[in-house]
Amino acid sequence: MPKSAKITANKGVKWLADAPYNDLPLLPPAADLETRAVLKRCISARASLGELKQAAQLIPNQSILINTLPLLEAQSSSEIENIVTTTDQLFQHRAGDDHADPATKEALRYSQALLEGFQSLARHPLTTRTAESVCTTIKGRDMRVRRVPGTALARESGQGKPTIIYTPPEGEDLLRKLLANWERFLHEAKEIDPLIRMAVGHYQFEAIHPFTDGNGRTGRVLNSLFLIQEGLLTLPILYLSRYIIENRSDYYRLLLEVTCHGRWEAWLLYLIQGVQETADWTRAKIEAVRRLQEHTAHYLRDRRPKVYSHELLSLIFELPYCRIQNVVDANIAQRQAASRYLKELVDIGILQERTVGREKLFIHPKYLDLLVRDDDFVAYS
Repeated sequence: MPKSAKITANKGVKWLADAPYNDLPLLPPAADLETRAVLKRCISARASLGELKQAAQLIPNQSILINTLPLLEAQSSSEIENIVTTTDQLFQHRAGDDHADPATKEALRYSQALLEGFQSLARHPLTTRTAESVCTTIKGRDMRVRRVPGTALARESGQGKPTIIYTPPEGEDLLRKLLANWERFLHEAKEIDPLIRMAVGHYQFEAIHPFTDGNGRTGRVLNSLFLIQEGLLTLPILYLSRYIIENRSDYYRLLLEVTCHGRWEAWLLYLIQGVQETADWTRAKIEAVRRLQEHTAHYLRDRRPKVYSHELLSLIFELPYCRIQNVVDANIAQRQAASRYLKELVDIGILQERTVGREKLFIHPKYLDLLVRDDDFVAYS
């Protein structure tokens, strides 16, 4: 986009890529949000979310989902911002480890922000304060609504110098006014389908760009929290960043087209389709996890009936990287017996033992492989 290009946005507002967009229109948008195509997609997406909720409820230990799926979301959401780590690193260091690399630590903070945000909904609804808390956790330092100018979004132009594609509004008072309007729209526009409100709210939050850094990840956490607040989910397990990663160029293009041309329908269809596809993928993954858990229970009972317990089985699914101390902390066994139990699971091929420094880790390879695969195939034998 040429520098200083003028583009006519909503309501005839003149928008310049390299000037603060202080005339960002308030919500609700002037456009027709509930078009026939959008409402049709909402129906399908809500059905998929309902099936996901039902599948999650069939897992007796909800900690299994809370300790795994948010880490996958954290990895992908961080990767969108070019913060790249591996699932292996995330599960190994999820309990907190100073030896984790910076990218892994930052992705783990995303997972922590998602879970803390989820817990905060029991105390107060989603607000600007929630966003500040989420961003603070993600960045590992105090993050508040921007007070200083100079924030701009740029992309490589291929000529050595990045091209500014968007400059968000400036001035703390204006940003807080826009965020207050964003809050009211999310909470009060009840006549609009919540999936549409989520998609509109996500665009508006990214357009306001209230923080100096971490806006994209914060906005994606808020998506999950809003769906939980509206009762469409009960747990923060929607792996939406996977869809965005696979369609990243469309994500940024469609966001910008709302700003440039007020093209809301294409953006709404994109994000609601993402919710549907992600819900279907996550449901299938949860069902595969449940099948693997049932198979593992039968296998363990047959081969080591004296070692088998429901609590031990749950633990190795809750913590795919398990330590002897985890078994002790779960009150399953004292240290000597805990070590013996895990080693017997290694002997019959359920776990693998790995030494990292002076620590022994007991890894659940079939489960880890299932979590990271695009499909749901498990080699049970």
